[in-house]
Amino acid sequence: MMNKEKKQSYIKEMSTQFDKSEAVIVAHYQGLTVKQLDDLRKQMREHGIIFKVTKNRITKLAIEKTRCKDLTNLFSGPTAVALSKDAIVSAKILTKFSKDNSNLKILGGIMGNDILDVAGVKNIATLPSLDEARAKIVGILRSPAQKIASILLAPAQKIAILSLEKSKKN
Repeated sequence: MMNKEKKQSYIKEMSTQFDKSEAVIVAHYQGLTVKQLDDLRKQMREHGIIFKVTKNRITKLAIEKTRCKDLTNLFSGPTAVALSKDAIVSAKILTKFSKDNSNLKILGGIMGNDILDVAGVKNIATLPSLDEARAKIVGILRSPAQKIASILLAPAQKIAILSLEKSKKN
């Protein structure tokens, strides 16, 4: 049990984390083993995502004055939150984990100022991550340059082949 000072400190810390996070996803974790929770936390940590089991009553107080106040109704039962700067990565990890472990149930979340339901979180999970999007853009930009280079080099190759053939005949 927390004393009053610890509760105030927890509320202040959680409020700050909710405000700093670009994305917040809320899930129920009832039925997951400690090992499964540790595995999920490890995956999240690798991407700079905080995954925290919450105390609902105190967390509701913490989000009261943040942009996440509309998520209050999700905090009932055994609840955990994923707090991150990248909504796509956290949604992908949680969605994949919930497919493998039916005891993790995504309830919803917030991305920027947009409230997400379960379907919204799953739709976000299908988007390419920032790195994947960058790789696609680079690929798109590179392919025309490669085509232009091959077109420009093709006549030179043909001329070289023709001159080689002519020199063989002489």
